[in-house]
Amino acid sequence: MNVYDSRRMEDVLRPLGYVSTEDMAEADLVILNTCHIREKAAEKVYSDIGRIRQFKDARMKAGMETFLAIAGCVAQAEGAEIMRRAPAVDMVLGPQTYHRLPELLEEARAQRAQGRAARVMDTDFPTEAKFDHLPDDAGNVGPSAFLTIQEGCDKFCTYCVVPYTRGAEFSRPVDAVMDEARRLVASGAVEITLLGQNVNAYHGLDAAGESVGLGGLIRLLDQIEGLARIRYVTSHPNDMEDDLIAAHRDVPSCMPYLHLPVQAGSDRVLEAMNRHHTRASYLAVIEQLREACPNIALSGDFIVGFPGETEAEFEDTLDLVRRVKYAQAYSFKYSPRPGTPASLVEDQVPEEVKSERLQRLQALLNEHQQAFNEGTVGQILPVLLERTGKRDHQLIGRTPYMQSIHVDVKNQLDVDATQEEAYNLIMNTVQHVEVISAGPNSLEGRLVLKGETQSVA
Repeated sequence: MNVYDSRRMEDVLRPLGYVSTEDMAEADLVILNTCHIREKAAEKVYSDIGRIRQFKDARMKAGMETFLAIAGCVAQAEGAEIMRRAPAVDMVLGPQTYHRLPELLEEARAQRAQGRAARVMDTDFPTEAKFDHLPDDAGNVGPSAFLTIQEGCDKFCTYCVVPYTRGAEFSRPVDAVMDEARRLVASGAVEITLLGQNVNAYHGLDAAGESVGLGGLIRLLDQIEGLARIRYVTSHPNDMEDDLIAAHRDVPSCMPYLHLPVQAGSDRVLEAMNRHHTRASYLAVIEQLREACPNIALSGDFIVGFPGETEAEFEDTLDLVRRVKYAQAYSFKYSPRPGTPASLVEDQVPEEVKSERLQRLQALLNEHQQAFNEGTVGQILPVLLERTGKRDHQLIGRTPYMQSIHVDVKNQLDVDATQEEAYNLIMNTVQHVEVISAGPNSLEGRLVLKGETQSVA
């Protein structure tokens, strides 16, 4: 979502004449777009501020206008503290106010013109939707694009800061989502990933004022010519409605891959996390998904060492992993987030216990990921080719199951064309690829030539 938000900030600033640069020394405006999910996020922000301040000071001594802005969830949660601790920061803006960047920048510029330090902060949750104030996308977005359809969360898991930094759940209207999706496809997108803090809680209104769930939205998006793939992230088990599960069975562009966090395998821990689902209800959803889409690949999130977690409760998590067999997964040691209920619990698990449990969990998850990858060897899969690899005649793409695959395209190259010209013919397209080997994190494949016998999985 921060990638999407950063791109939209560029859209907002483009009419003012701003273009992005990879060279910090050239930047008239530096924006740190932050996330508060990971541990020590605020400390990392202050470290970056110190590094950027050197560029800013050098530019300003040379008479060049330079502003530093902190955006995103760390800004939302700790805006006043950032202003107090970091005089180099000119602007602080939360994730719901970045559409106001031009106004905030003008205010900061006016403060400097009056001989004062620029100190502008906006971390409100405005009543109007920021999406109503954002300009249309511009430029080529590449073969795979992000599209935010939902923001905020009403679940209030006891370890999570999202409800406090992103606010209550909000779903964009169907027509607005469809319009942006069409623009993305017209700009080069072949695949769109729908984004939301709780994306499958999406219930946007259509032109008739009727509520449309995520399953219905996927069916509408499937009708856009040129859109070959639809993905969505991140989902909550309680919001996997029957219509959404059926979309994985019925809609060709809906990829057979789902990220469905469970966090823990113990009912007591799940209740302490305020997850609103049980181990059994989660496994029942998995069973429904596999019945609807037998080849679906599943990904998940896990928190190890939640306050009070016993060895037996951790074993419940390992048992759940063995039952589901995830194709991919993300696992972390619990770390307190200031202001969340779990951070106030006294029964914290010792750090060395958390580390040991995480190693055991990750070993099991890695074993399952390797097994899933090896299970695709010999299959011919549709692969979206996205960029060149490090070796000649190599392109990199993703399978329907979100696996990264390095593809040998040597046999596809026209002998009368340069390698670059040949690449351009198939780059950003979906091609049939035979998987020839599998590693823990990626696959190797070869392009299936036209006319070869194909049996696409």
